[in-house]
Amino acid sequence: MSLFRLDASIRVEGSHSREIADVVEQEWRTAHPNAAVTTRHIGLDPIPATAWATAVTAPYTPAEDRTPEQREAVALAAEAADQLLDADALLFAVPLYNYGVSQHFKTWLDLVVTDPRLGPGTEPALKGKPAVLVTVRGGGYGPGTPREGWDHATGWMRRFLADVWQLDLKVVESELTLADVTPAMEPLRGLAKDLRVAAEKTAREHGKDLAGASLTRV
Repeated sequence: MSLFRLDASIRVEGSHSREIADVVEQEWRTAHPNAAVTTRHIGLDPIPATAWATAVTAPYTPAEDRTPEQREAVALAAEAADQLLDADALLFAVPLYNYGVSQHFKTWLDLVVTDPRLGPGTEPALKGKPAVLVTVRGGGYGPGTPREGWDHATGWMRRFLADVWQLDLKVVESELTLADVTPAMEPLRGLAKDLRVAAEKTAREHGKDLAGASLTRV
């Protein structure tokens, strides 16, 4: 029994995505106290920006003729794919940055899909695996807000994780996470607190579901 957790935040202290993901992980650990948890902090230890392009071109070169850079990139992709394939449950914590997908998460995912086991056109090797995506947004992007439709990350992540990889995906979302540190957002601080409470409640529920779904796959 094992859990793989990926954090894309560039912060540790004060990271809302990490804190909410901690709630999910704690529920999973409560159900599986002796199980292994592998954590990868791609926001702090990012995938090299050149790895994807190098790994993409490597298959067109005979293995014995590949450069050291190509061999390293292919090995990085295989390691990342192994972490997903070997785990019984998956947890992703990915904040919204500049209205889009975290560059660290996108770089990691682009590299993963260069592995032939998880690339396009293959039978999804992760199909049905239970997963939780935690995503947080500093502002408000819901219906009727001035920035409705500006969140260009959550839909893309859902599309890839749930539709391309066909994970059994549950999502925890939280907004207005910058209210406490942004003077202009002071009137929204009460709402931000309510949204955080709701997100943690959802995280607990999804954490329990993740733990239970893991058992059914063993």
